Amino acid sequence: MNASFSIPQFSIPQIYKWLAEISDPEIPVLTILDLGIVRNVIIEDNALIVFITPTYSGCPAMDIISMQIRMALISRGVQNLSIKEQLSPTWTSDWITESGKLKMKEYGISPPIRKSKNPSGLFEEEEVGCPHCNSHHTELISQFGATSCKSLYRCLDCKEPFEHFKCH
Repeated sequence: MNASFSIPQFSIPQIYKWLAEISDPEIPVLTILDLGIVRNVIIEDNALIVFITPTYSGCPAMDIISMQIRMALISRGVQNLSIKEQLSPTWTSDWITESGKLKMKEYGISPPIRKSKNPSGLFEEEEVGCPHCNSHHTELISQFGATSCKSLYRCLDCKEPFEHFKCH
């Protein structure tokens, strides 16, 4: 048994508490648990394995998130650590916690809200609400915001621009 890593020393609930302290690099008010990208944490063959799923294929934040996970866990004494990307099932905005959606709105980003499937089988979103004044009188400015997971909108009532986290 590796003396620097013992299973009783690191419980899965403790690991999740440590992971809950890691902020998303693109939306710093959210944790990686709020986003639902941590898929599983297991102890196997005296090693800790953390499975993460990117929000988008090729998401540039995943390298930073992996590094943040590694630093957070190694700084607490975890030495035998593996971080694996789990691509299936693909991430969906349904995995964002309700607390995460509220934090997103308070930060000024309209959270994703699913409505229903249309005849093509794709989900449609309800009218996008302004996170500043709660108006649904908004218009799409650009399909892409600062990151590919967000689009840019403008509120026609308060006139403020805002990003909307796309539903997918």
